[in-house]
Amino acid sequence: MNKFGRFWGLWLLFMGLIHSAQAQERVITGKVTAESDNSPLPGVSVVILGTTNGTTADAEGNYRLSVPSGTVTLIYSFIGLAPQEITVGPNRSVVNVLMAENTTELNQVVVTGYNQTQRKDVIGSITSIKSEKFRDIPVVGIDQALQGQAAGVQISQSSGTPGGGISVRIRGNTSISASNRPLFIVDGIPIYDGPVSGRDFGGQNDNALAIINPQDIESIDVLKDASAKAIYGSRGANGVVIITTKRGRNNRTSITADVQRGITEIVKRPQLLNASQLVELQREAVQNAGQDPNKFGLIKGVTDGIDTDWIDAILRRGVLQQYQISAAGGDDRTRFYLSGSVRDEEGVQLNNRFTRYSGALNIDHRASSKLKVGANLNLSLSQNDRVKGDNFLDGVYSGAIKSLPYYAPYNEQGQLYGPGSPNYPGFPNFNPVGQALLPRFRTYGLKLLTGVNADYEIMRNLQFRTKFSMDYNNSEEDQFEPSSTAIGGFLQSVGGRGYGVYITATTYTLINSNVLTYYLSLNERHHFNTLLGNEIIQTVGRSSDVSGRVFPSDDFTYITSAGVVDAGSSFRDQNGLVSFFGEVKYDFDDKYLFGLTARYDGSSRFGQNRRFGFFPSLSAGWRISQEEFLKDVSVISDLKLRGSYGFTGNERIGNYQFLGTWASVTYNGAAGVAPNRLPNAQLQWERTREANIGVDASLWNGRLSVTADVYSNLTDNLLFAEPIPATTGFGTIQGNIGQVTNKGVELTISTVNMDREVRWTTDLNLTQNINNVASLANQDTLYRGYTGNGISGTNAILEGQPLGTFWGLKFLGVDPATGDAIYHDLNGDGQITPADGQVIGNAQPKFFGGFTNRVSWKGFDLSVFFQFMYGNKTLNFSNTTLVNTGADLENNQSVDALRRWRQEGDVTDVPRYVFGNTYNNFHSSRFLEDGSYLRLKNLSFGYTLPKNWSIKAKMNTVRLFASATNLWTLTRYSGTDPEVSTLDGSTAAQGIDFFTLPQVKTMMVGATVTF
Repeated sequence: MNKFGRFWGLWLLFMGLIHSAQAQERVITGKVTAESDNSPLPGVSVVILGTTNGTTADAEGNYRLSVPSGTVTLIYSFIGLAPQEITVGPNRSVVNVLMAENTTELNQVVVTGYNQTQRKDVIGSITSIKSEKFRDIPVVGIDQALQGQAAGVQISQSSGTPGGGISVRIRGNTSISASNRPLFIVDGIPIYDGPVSGRDFGGQNDNALAIINPQDIESIDVLKDASAKAIYGSRGANGVVIITTKRGRNNRTSITADVQRGITEIVKRPQLLNASQLVELQREAVQNAGQDPNKFGLIKGVTDGIDTDWIDAILRRGVLQQYQISAAGGDDRTRFYLSGSVRDEEGVQLNNRFTRYSGALNIDHRASSKLKVGANLNLSLSQNDRVKGDNFLDGVYSGAIKSLPYYAPYNEQGQLYGPGSPNYPGFPNFNPVGQALLPRFRTYGLKLLTGVNADYEIMRNLQFRTKFSMDYNNSEEDQFEPSSTAIGGFLQSVGGRGYGVYITATTYTLINSNVLTYYLSLNERHHFNTLLGNEIIQTVGRSSDVSGRVFPSDDFTYITSAGVVDAGSSFRDQNGLVSFFGEVKYDFDDKYLFGLTARYDGSSRFGQNRRFGFFPSLSAGWRISQEEFLKDVSVISDLKLRGSYGFTGNERIGNYQFLGTWASVTYNGAAGVAPNRLPNAQLQWERTREANIGVDASLWNGRLSVTADVYSNLTDNLLFAEPIPATTGFGTIQGNIGQVTNKGVELTISTVNMDREVRWTTDLNLTQNINNVASLANQDTLYRGYTGNGISGTNAILEGQPLGTFWGLKFLGVDPATGDAIYHDLNGDGQITPADGQVIGNAQPKFFGGFTNRVSWKGFDLSVFFQFMYGNKTLNFSNTTLVNTGADLENNQSVDALRRWRQEGDVTDVPRYVFGNTYNNFHSSRFLEDGSYLRLKNLSFGYTLPKNWSIKAKMNTVRLFASATNLWTLTRYSGTDPEVSTLDGSTAAQGIDFFTLPQVKTMMVGATVTF
């Protein structure tokens, strides 16, 4: 055969091989959609079983894949969706797939800063809380919804005031004077979470987070270690709480109506002496002082002719009601969620009420196969009718506790006693009932959260997102105290008649963030997820106030009618933050996980040389359950070891602190200006070094899940007003003075105890955090809190002790021979002086947590939630007045006074009562008590009507429920509530109960109906 023939022979053979290969392959096409709403699912992975050959669904959920001839098995998988295996026969060329959400814990989607991932791929310490966990708890704000739900998160409600302050700490206190509250983010918007009003009432603030409706929340993710929160850099040291609100789905529009109504009352009333008991006690105290009680008007059968229960007089049974209606739906291009709600809570104190009107609108629209746009709007209006409380001299609750029972709030004509009334107790002739009913302390709050975003797919797996957002806050305070009240009447004695205050404040934050994300998969074993972005934040605040007095009558209550308008003030400040951040996550074979995160922040709150800070973190994880030696161990569903190390910061100290400032002064009758604050150009960030090791385990297909973390955090460069010698002309200078450490262990256990006709699950979280002041600029003890009785303060900040340390004399008991207090003579000089002050305890718990059981059977569901704290001390500072063995005769006394020493040989812990004696009432550990408690935080019981019943009523689902909060408390604390804290949110002065209104217990019923 010649060359020409051989060429054509080879050519024909080659073409035959190609034809044969083509005959052995075919193309399969299809579309992947969500089972819940038929929406397209872009990004779903489609792989031929046993090979690395695969593809990914496009933006419309469509895919195209070449497969061998014959029967093949295709695997469909995506984050948060249950994977599917579909066997395709040789004659089938179109395969459309419906994919359902995977409800297992390992496949839940977790928000991790500017991105999201599956729970099984998380290598940081993150706790996720779904809205179902707090749906039946009538919480006011989103921070309160976290209480007892997450390991490492300590939340205390400072008082029982509606809309009042909430203390939130994640892994302890990291700062002395800067904010210790975490960063709250709602739908990508960092929000203002401070007080709404400009005045705190006796140490108690109101709460901006109470304006946001928790019923609009879909989920909450708490970021706790550097791996999770370093992406927030200078704002992440105190933890980050990411709130995701509800959004629409691609399905028929559903409408949900929710109605709740109940009653409230305080968890415990203080036990006080009646009129006869008090007169007997006061007569004894005066006689012990060698004086005649009759000369003080203390005559048995006469003085105690009236017996008023002042607590009963100022309290009532409150009414709580909440109504919400929402609609959600959409199609494959546009989805929406719309809601409106009203919450009205009548406080247990007279004239105290909190009302909130809120609405939310979330819209998502797919403009094209590459472009998606979205918008969110959350608007809330509130009206808070406050009353003075806690440690106010003229507070309602505090005044009622102290008022003498042998006086009445009303005269014989039914009129309130007021200033100038004869024979009325207190200063200045104070009537707690009048103080509740007559003044007007009204705060109007407005909060607007809004944002628009656009997502553009530049190419497959490369996306760009830009978002513009605003957090707008406005408050107006309208206050008037008539001449018949303590302050209004007191001012009358110096020329005033009534007293009015008007305050307005506006704070808004503008945010622009731009994020580029890229996902790369190589050989189905190497996976890269990268993120690069920048963020610009600007905050502006404005406020003004004015006060007036000498009103023509109590019928004229606004400043315009005041005879004397006192000088007001106005203020404006601003701050900015510019940031660049990036993140790289890599996993090999779904087995070895690595992460690198960094943020570079520049803040206007610091001088030019200290303005920028760098906050990196490294993390790694090992999914041990994917190793060959464990793959055949059926007990283990997932086992992962993870660790992280990195740095975060805290710049929340207020504006212009690094600058030297001047202020107006008056000297010898002449006005001028003088230095007000020393500059410190070296003022810099607080920085927290964080190390974390954790283990995640899921056993028996999720029947038992365990998460354990051990962490060690060190915060240095503490921002603090450091005391300096008075000879400088200044008392302090803002500086970076020391270090604080937090070391702890967190444990979360979730079990499915039964999952047949009856489903029973249990969740337990337990935390131990050890806080310690590692170093200060000098070793001088710094005091915070109250002072008195020759002792420098109730709380001390000193090296080697935790924040919240109590300082005072050590009480050793009562001398049975004399009835006088015995104190520890620390220096052995034979005298009790301030030099004998020492550490007497601390407010930090040894551990805290929450315990929840949920049971469902057919249409019934039951939830029992306990919250607990152990090992913390609470200073019952009220007892310095209520068990006042110095007996000043101006205040009622606790029933604890009945245990007082009365004669030689009495063994008791309450010294004798002697009028004018102060020695027995020195500030000491006598007033320090065990503040541990176990509280039944919530008990709820519900019933969902059978489907055929609700359909007959033209409704989709109907659920009826009853709920109770703070129903029962086990504690050794003798006060009314071991959880309260007079100085709301204080870091240094924690755990003080000084006439603080206890929390309320709520009993309510409700119904949820969907159409």
